Amino acid sequence: MASLRRVKVLLVLNLIAVAGFVLFLAKCRPITTKSGDSYHDIHPRAEVANLTAHGISSIQDAVLKRLSLLEDIVYRQLNGLSKSLGLIEGYGGRGKGGLPATLSPEEEEKAKGPHEKYGYNSYLSEKISLDRSIPDYRPTKCKELKYGKDLPQISIIFIFVNEALSVILRSVHSAVNHTPAPLLKEIILVDDNSDEEELKAPLEEYVNKRYPGLVKVVRNQKREGLIRARIEGWKVATGQVTGFFDAHVEFTAGWAEPVLSRIQENRKRVILPSIDNIKQDNFEVQRYENSAHGYSWELWCMYISPPKDWWDAGDPSLPIRTPAMIGCSFVVDRKFFGEIGLLDPGMDVYGGENIELGIKVGATG
Repeated sequence: MASLRRVKVLLVLNLIAVAGFVLFLAKCRPITTKSGDSYHDIHPRAEVANLTAHGISSIQDAVLKRLSLLEDIVYRQLNGLSKSLGLIEGYGGRGKGGLPATLSPEEEEKAKGPHEKYGYNSYLSEKISLDRSIPDYRPTKCKELKYGKDLPQISIIFIFVNEALSVILRSVHSAVNHTPAPLLKEIILVDDNSDEEELKAPLEEYVNKRYPGLVKVVRNQKREGLIRARIEGWKVATGQVTGFFDAHVEFTAGWAEPVLSRIQENRKRVILPSIDNIKQDNFEVQRYENSAHGYSWELWCMYISPPKDWWDAGDPSLPIRTPAMIGCSFVVDRKFFGEIGLLDPGMDVYGGENIELGIKVGATG
């Protein structure tokens, strides 16, 4: 709380300074700040003669410089939160650009236990930034599409149980970094009764300070299972649209607009964002080609080739109509999801929702 109070005080003081500058146009002393190992002066106000010559432009430049300084101060305050957990923020470091991340021989030895525990290299995950950049594999035409400014807001719901803290927080950071702020109503973390200590107070304190008011944590008092955990997240969601994801994902830029646009056009659609792969050993991002989802003869969901009419259109930016879905990543209008009965809480069997939602949504047309 002390860190958050310091940030608030800095914000208030800087806003007062900017307001005083705009109102009185008085001179002030240069501000000396440190950048790397060198110092430089910031002159947030110009001489009165220069103001006459340059007018509004000088005022805007001075305000932008002061805000830039404030942004740096706030970032350093918030970045300290992750350091206290042994985690890293920023866009550089290992695994940058979705490339394979590596460990030294000494680190490899330390990573063996956590790797076996989680099924992925959680020790390596802690060495990768929570904000790392990953490739944008969208077709060129997708990047050129334009969307309206009145798209609905989304509540992103992450479900987890005994997941590595770094992986959960990278999912959260990724969602915040790559979802336009006006479209992101909230992020809901549903903890299905984890017993890992780092997922209790450390997780909650971090998100409350790092993203105050944006991230909610829901705690199941007993292990409910995947389906009922998703329903608990839906109950507290307030966005017009709800997105359900496993808590080990990373979003790319531009993921939200086409999804929300499709639902805005027809609220009875369930949208499955295109999914690539993050390798469990080195966190390399591996591209998957466009595909649809279908069933095997055992009714397991599987990737299938898109239908012929999609191929004939010759436009990879077009959506693919698909008869099935996978439960780890889907987006749906919140009220419509309730109207079709959500997911059957009694069918808490791996892959059960693949069949259920496919049938329910197909029946509504």
